[in-house]
Amino acid sequence: MKQFALAAILATVAATTVSAAEVASRKVTFPSNGETIVGTLYVPSDTAADRRRPGVIVAGAWTSIKEQMSGLYAKEMAERGFVALAFDYRGWGESSGTIRFKEDPAMKTADIIAAADFLSTLSEVDPDAINGLGICASAGYMADAVSGNPRFRSLSLVAPWLHNRAIVEQVYGGAEGVAKLIAVSRRAERAEEKGSPRVILAASATDESSLMYQIPYYTEADRGLIPQYDNKFNLGSWEPWLKYDSVATGSRVDKPVLLVHSEAAAVPEGAHAFLGLLKVDATTRWLEGVTQFDFYDRQQHVDAAADAVAEHIEKLLRRQSN
Repeated sequence: MKQFALAAILATVAATTVSAAEVASRKVTFPSNGETIVGTLYVPSDTAADRRRPGVIVAGAWTSIKEQMSGLYAKEMAERGFVALAFDYRGWGESSGTIRFKEDPAMKTADIIAAADFLSTLSEVDPDAINGLGICASAGYMADAVSGNPRFRSLSLVAPWLHNRAIVEQVYGGAEGVAKLIAVSRRAERAEEKGSPRVILAASATDESSLMYQIPYYTEADRGLIPQYDNKFNLGSWEPWLKYDSVATGSRVDKPVLLVHSEAAAVPEGAHAFLGLLKVDATTRWLEGVTQFDFYDRQQHVDAAADAVAEHIEKLLRRQSN
């Protein structure tokens, strides 16, 4: 019976390529560690009440919200026949959270797990066919959430930012630079405990003290600098972020992996190191000359990545149905 259901789902997905106008979306909420997570669910509009489709949870780059790259990719996956969820991590966007704007890998991983639990309860979704898609920083969080979790069937990573200690030191000014940022983080943590969080501007084309000064996408009003964007960064983020070894998650992943990246994008050496640790099947797509930020919203590259993710999931479903 289960094999028959998988075959039916596969046939539905394979035959479905719908236009943007045929994708319905709605706001959803679900709990995570005592907070309320707010998300947007994207559903092919021809989904009948008795038809369950594979689900995809999409999570985006650091400091981002659901209206940016995660929402774009979720919509793209719905256009390809999947039910897709993009959401704001706790403390970001519309989600609740006493601690705001903190890039905490453990917290964000827990929110992805909560998202999978929620998605499995929806009538539109086959609870046995939930898949994870992590973009940029969320690649590590998604890999951690998927590993050992029976909710998930596959893992896809697009433009993954995956780092270890060596890469962190390379990017953030050597051991001395990292130590200074961790000291900043600890001072911010103490201030937060006293009710005075230390928060800076996340992105700016003019403010040199911002986290991402003159960085593309985030500072462009027609791209990532949208009205909904928090555009803030809690300085207490530095220690958990810098000590997070997302490369090492490769040794724990136990689901089939797709990795879409470019040597012209961010830290490709981290992606190669991650792949070297995998003990599971992996498919890679290395695109020529695509920058990190182009993966976020340039339609040609988004299409290529979304097509690859859809193909990855469909192949897995086909294998399971045989």
